[in-house]
Amino acid sequence: MSDVTLPTGANAPLTGDRAEVSIGWGSADVVDVSAVLLTDAHKVRTDEDLVFFNNPVGGDGAVRTAPGPSGTTHVSVELAKLPAEIAQVVVVVSSDADRPGATLGQVPGLGATTVSGDARIAYTPDAFAGGETVAVLVELYRRGDAWKVRAVGQGYASGLAGLATDFGISVEDEPEPEPAPAPAAPAHVMVKEPAAAPAPAAPAPISMAKEPLGRVDLAKGGRATISMDKGDRSVTVTASLVWDGGNDARRKTGADLDLYALFVPRSKVGAKKGGDGVIYYRELGSLTSAPYIQLDGDSRVPGRETVRITRPDEQGYVLICAYSAVENGFGSFKSYGAHAEVTDGQGSTVNVPLFNNKRAVFWVAIALVDFTDPDGVSIQHVEKYSKLMQERRPMLYADGTFEMGAGPAEFKTVRSPRER
Repeated sequence: MSDVTLPTGANAPLTGDRAEVSIGWGSADVVDVSAVLLTDAHKVRTDEDLVFFNNPVGGDGAVRTAPGPSGTTHVSVELAKLPAEIAQVVVVVSSDADRPGATLGQVPGLGATTVSGDARIAYTPDAFAGGETVAVLVELYRRGDAWKVRAVGQGYASGLAGLATDFGISVEDEPEPEPAPAPAAPAHVMVKEPAAAPAPAAPAPISMAKEPLGRVDLAKGGRATISMDKGDRSVTVTASLVWDGGNDARRKTGADLDLYALFVPRSKVGAKKGGDGVIYYRELGSLTSAPYIQLDGDSRVPGRETVRITRPDEQGYVLICAYSAVENGFGSFKSYGAHAEVTDGQGSTVNVPLFNNKRAVFWVAIALVDFTDPDGVSIQHVEKYSKLMQERRPMLYADGTFEMGAGPAEFKTVRSPRER
């Protein structure tokens, strides 16, 4: 077998019908490896063209990823079986998502070896010294009826967002039905993130009644109020993130979503600062001491995650958000069947659906639970999304407004410790 070493930018022919790309690194650091199948237009066809450890097969079975011995991952490509419209298979590496601040420059010995036919083709990129968290190491590409491998070594300090932009991953929203005109939403519910266009008027709030509401499904921008004696310490409000995976393929891979409850206690409402309170899978909270909010646990499969909220007299605002782990790929939260439910356990349940099919985002704020409402507890549909591939979580402020992408970055992979 002949050995070839490529400098950055150089290429070499692939002489076999199959290519095996091995990515190696010389440390215990975790490096995620994926393959992206691209057309001549340098775009993926569907979400399934991203092949990685939680979606390890693509291209009608022609592309597979698999972990090797510690410090290696293999990408197998059956060149002759690739769909005709696939012109490139790009091999991508990314730094450890469980270590905030980790970069590829901290990973020694990162390189790729491609074996095809009787040739072994090695490539070691220059050191990634610019804070890159994602990089294209090599690409396999068509030239007429033949295939070649090119040494790329292109890093992205902008992370997955820069990569998605380069690969033309679609993040367009699907058309939404126009809601019927209605009176504006209450002025005290607002979002700091400016809207791209004037929003349609929100439906009128559902009138609060002394009797239980039964089940209420909020319209876009809608609000419902649950009548409640906030001095009653026996009252427990539950807020759940519910998702069914959306389809069989996503259910099979897990479709791991996470509930985040951002909160402002009553004592900080209206303060100049606030917004640092959060309950999630790494901070489960407590029902018997402040903040009197507790997450029941972390579900790694489609289902339900729930926070219970006691002492309504101690609560100000609670913002119900969902985080989509990067392993889910680029599907929208709506496509996972995600929605929020808030109930008082006494006959009132408010369902807060999602109406937008925004894709390639990690965060959505779904519902604002307002304990400052003098008539009880109001639940507002707010549905706002983070920017493309942005990993920073939302921030809830002391006046009940919130801002997407203003909090710390969150990272989660299927290798993270689980509470259950």
